[in-house]
Amino acid sequence: MCGRYSQAYTWEQIHAFSQPLTVPANHGELRPRYNIAPTTTVDIIVRSEDGGRELRRARWGLIPGWWNKPQKEMKLATFNARVETVDTSGMFKGAFRNRRCIIPASGFFEWTGEKGDKTPHYFSAADGQLLAFAGLWDSWKDRDTGEEIVSCTIIVREADAWSAQFHDRMPCMLHPKDFDDWLDGKAGKDLLMRPPRPLQEWIVSKQVNRTGVGDDDPATVEPVSE
Repeated sequence: MCGRYSQAYTWEQIHAFSQPLTVPANHGELRPRYNIAPTTTVDIIVRSEDGGRELRRARWGLIPGWWNKPQKEMKLATFNARVETVDTSGMFKGAFRNRRCIIPASGFFEWTGEKGDKTPHYFSAADGQLLAFAGLWDSWKDRDTGEEIVSCTIIVREADAWSAQFHDRMPCMLHPKDFDDWLDGKAGKDLLMRPPRPLQEWIVSKQVNRTGVGDDDPATVEPVSE
């Protein structure tokens, strides 16, 4: 499971993370966010029409293009897609075939402990670089308003031996050399099960237990005493 993560980077960092990369002409300044929750608008990287890579914005929580009811009737939690069924689930299989994305992340959160008193842990790349979550995206049009909503989901897998001490699931993470095969749809699910880059972990403030709290505060992801 991945239900909370962070995107805190500069344009220089996101360019270095993914080349080639085209950004929107009206992109404005990047605003670091440290406690992103589902339904938030996030950055994603998709294959552009010219064969390069394009940075886009998407709602975190996928709405498939075939959905024919109002958005408020989407009751399923679609911010994660399980790798075991991502290619067969009616909710995700179309996007898995045709609309893959990379979701850049500075890190992500998982919790340990008992309900009501859970301890948040922050995970990031041990080398300090950005993480690349394997994701899917889709475009849905609201029939009532005509609004087009681009949305996305993060694919998750069974945790590896190290991560399993904190949670039984983890995001599927890509290596830079695999970005093109993933975006082009050439890679199968076996790519998503490869060992991720080494991670590091520390305990952070329990303020992140509340959705949106600390979203603009870098102290949100700083280590604290248990």
